Amino acid sequence: MKTIIRYLRQEIKLSQQDLAESVGVTRQTINALENGRYNPSLLLAYKITRILNEATYGEDKDSYLSIEDVFKFSDDDFKN
Repeated sequence: MKTIIRYLRQEIKLSQQDLAESVGVTRQTINALENGRYNPSLLLAYKITRILNEATYGEDKDSYLSIEDVFKFSDDDFKN
């Protein structure tokens, strides 16, 4: 799975540590997500997307990204 977490996080000048604290995980988890080494739970994906949207777009909810925009799944992600 690929994500645009790093891109969005850097655009708003948010550190991995600050994002991790905001969503209740370790900095290492954010690093693993950004590098495609970890697939998040649906709740974690939602929390990350919400934090990044609020920090990027504020009250302009029409511009908010969906979870699918932030977390890019491929067909290989669904194979056992």
